[in-house]
Amino acid sequence: MTVSHQLEAQELSLSYGSHRIVENLDLRIAPGKITSIVGANGCGKSTLLKSLARLLRPTSGHVILDGVSLRQRPSREVARVLGLLPQSPIAPEGITVSDLVGRGRHPHQGAMSRWSARDYEAVASALEATHTSELADRSVDELSGGQRQRVWIAMALAQDTDILLLDEPTTHLDLTHQIEVLDLLTDLNRDRGTTVVMVLHDLGLAARYSEYLIALRAGGVAAAGTPAEVLSIETVRDVFGLDCTIIEDPVSGSPLILPRGRHHAR
Repeated sequence: MTVSHQLEAQELSLSYGSHRIVENLDLRIAPGKITSIVGANGCGKSTLLKSLARLLRPTSGHVILDGVSLRQRPSREVARVLGLLPQSPIAPEGITVSDLVGRGRHPHQGAMSRWSARDYEAVASALEATHTSELADRSVDELSGGQRQRVWIAMALAQDTDILLLDEPTTHLDLTHQIEVLDLLTDLNRDRGTTVVMVLHDLGLAARYSEYLIALRAGGVAAAGTPAEVLSIETVRDVFGLDCTIIEDPVSGSPLILPRGRHHAR
């Protein structure tokens, strides 16, 4: 896949009713890279991701795709470029894995069009990439949490978008499945050139698997850049209210956050 699409926010403000969540935010997503959005609970991470996916209308400002506001683009056109995996998605009861993954092809089909060879190929490729081909005929209801998460990612892959947005893709997964999902997203980025933007809570995993971090605080960008540029003792204290020590991750060389609790402050 050739990386060409540019996604950015300009003076973006987001609200739920009268409650302002994001205020005059500017950011640009690095094309063809993996970016993680981090920050304390309630700082606007998921809200921002919804706006980037055009699920939440800005109070003011714009989300811009290739120089044009998302609101000025047809929904089907946007869906061919932007894929979203929301937090804790719910599958229709009794749906099989292959049918769920196949729903990722809807943006590429007309109202009356039949499935094409390309549709079947995209679904098969997505199942293979996520190691879920052997699950194709099983009901999604029967799967483990890790298996279901891989199936949802397969559906997003079948959509065949240049940009993939994921809201906490490792939530409710044990450590083994967290690493499995993040390795899969890294493969996707490296093999297909897909731009990956994800909300993560674990700063160590965010630093290890991301080329860029965006740290949010109170609905604004507190810091943005490489993990080494963003994850300083001062920024972690400012964004999370947490005292810590930072060392080099012996596995990846990225910053590794060691929190200091009240009983270990020395």
